[in-house]
Amino acid sequence: MQELLRSGSDLPTDSARRDTEILLCHCLGKPRAWLYTWPEKEVARDCARDFEKLLAQRREGVPVAYLTGEREFWSLQLAVSDATLIPRPETETLVSWALELALPNAASVLDLGTGSGAIALALASERPHWHVAALDVSEEALQVARGNAVRTRLTSVHFVQSDWYQAVTGQRFNALLANPPYIDGDDPHLALGDVRFEPRSALVSSDSGLEDLGLLVTGAPDQLLDGGWLLLEHGFEQANAVRVMLHDAGFSQVSTRRDMSGQQRITGGCWHAD
Repeated sequence: MQELLRSGSDLPTDSARRDTEILLCHCLGKPRAWLYTWPEKEVARDCARDFEKLLAQRREGVPVAYLTGEREFWSLQLAVSDATLIPRPETETLVSWALELALPNAASVLDLGTGSGAIALALASERPHWHVAALDVSEEALQVARGNAVRTRLTSVHFVQSDWYQAVTGQRFNALLANPPYIDGDDPHLALGDVRFEPRSALVSSDSGLEDLGLLVTGAPDQLLDGGWLLLEHGFEQANAVRVMLHDAGFSQVSTRRDMSGQQRITGGCWHAD
């Protein structure tokens, strides 16, 4: 087994050892701790062959989450596919903020652009009395999200196909949350790392990455109850622009929170009807 682990030392990532361990454990069907408990165990030939195939794909840059078909988010083990973004730790800042809001016990909350369902399911796991809904324009993504609801036994979340607010017109919520596309189409980062393999439609937005953020802000007042909140994830250089959008749309208590890396990542505001 040690020889197999060494074979991944050439992976072109900053986490070659971790990636190698995750891929080997995926093939073994064991937790990573097992590798350290039984370091001398022999690995079956079929398993070793599958592992080498995964290493080859990882060398080509395919994300580990797509190779294993899952990623942990908010302590939930979620399935992912190339139809969804890979849930990232930065987005947990969005979940944390939502959980701090002084919302009613049976609050109505909407996750826009849910992808794998990560945000909606994290909220449902912490606030079982909330009425959590989640929408996405991609039916393929929604299939993954619905499967994750079953997988995590959080089946109270309601999923709907919608192009932003289109399918929920006339409904109002205590909170709206979104991690929308916010990368400019010419951003060189799109050619680097895991994002090369993620769905471009979930990453890229026009107007320097601000178009979808703007649509969510301008449409939010018609979807929010009095005292409701809009929380948006965005690029670390977009915080000021999003704050301006919220102020211009009439939101109060507008502020930005930093993610675990110290980057300005989530901006939100409170809506009060006239």
